[in-house]
Amino acid sequence: MAGPSRIVQDLRRARVLVVHPRDEDGNVLIAHLKRLGCEVRATWPLPPALPPDVDTVFLHVEDVHVEHALEIIDLQQTAIIAIVTYESPTALQAIIDLNAHGVISKPLRPLGILTQFALARYRQSYEKRLAGKVQKLEETLKSRRLVEKAVSALRAMNGLDEAAAYKLLRDQATSKRVPMATIAESIIAAQDTMKSLGLSIGAKTQP
Repeated sequence: MAGPSRIVQDLRRARVLVVHPRDEDGNVLIAHLKRLGCEVRATWPLPPALPPDVDTVFLHVEDVHVEHALEIIDLQQTAIIAIVTYESPTALQAIIDLNAHGVISKPLRPLGILTQFALARYRQSYEKRLAGKVQKLEETLKSRRLVEKAVSALRAMNGLDEAAAYKLLRDQATSKRVPMATIAESIIAAQDTMKSLGLSIGAKTQP
């Protein structure tokens, strides 16, 4: 768990884009973020693409094309803090569609900005870690399915039992210093090629 000092340090390292009209509210937000010490840029309206180093976006959701915002924000997996004037159904829908990590209401005041800023960055970081774990699990399951299919192919082509086929696959991966899934893909591709050529893949038995 991050301590208070680490939270503040993380905020100061943030590279922020404020997407808000340059009015009094926008100036209050920009000034407060700059006092915190983080790097702040401002623009209005939403640009065609985000600057490549931006990791946090304060976005005034009124008059913003949500689909476009989703497209460019998802590309960089930035933390997003929605800024709303009214809690209208349209604004609430935009917040949900954007999967905003934090929300602040206008008129903007320094009180509350820091809390939503910290919360949004924590939530985005957590989601990123969670997505990484899910991806690893999916890759593990995919590799396991490939290995199982390759073991079945080796049994069909060479008449091996399951243990022997698995050992052969593992030994090949070890000797070539590659993942078992890589060898498995080669075996499956070879089997598919033989099938496409109409060749028999069954192991021959002694008369």
